[in-house]
Amino acid sequence: MSERRESRRQRSFLRGFVSFDRRRGVMSCLVRDLSDEGARIILSQGVTIPDMISLYIPQREKTYNAQVQWRRGDEIGLGFIEGETGTPATPKETELMERVAQLETEITALKRTIKRLRRERSDDGEFEAA
Repeated sequence: MSERRESRRQRSFLRGFVSFDRRRGVMSCLVRDLSDEGARIILSQGVTIPDMISLYIPQREKTYNAQVQWRRGDEIGLGFIEGETGTPATPKETELMERVAQLETEITALKRTIKRLRRERSDDGEFEAA
């Protein structure tokens, strides 16, 4: 397979936020590869996002308008729309995005706890009455 990228891809482990629908939909993601022309992101949930999105990377304080190039499981390849950058997130939007990420982490932890408790319940029969 030949490399089609014009700029070098940098492996990364950056937290990002995908927004769409005029920032009404926001979700956290992990930016795994980053170049001048695009990125590979991983979403924490198996959700479908539209083809046109904004990607905000807090550590770089940059927002990129992007188009989905490919999808594979929970990974999505993005191509940045040349010559366009989104408006930087306001402090209030950044705070909201960080809160969303924190809540997603808590939800994931709660789901793991529920799964563990169900496993214990099936192993032990029934929960003992408290």
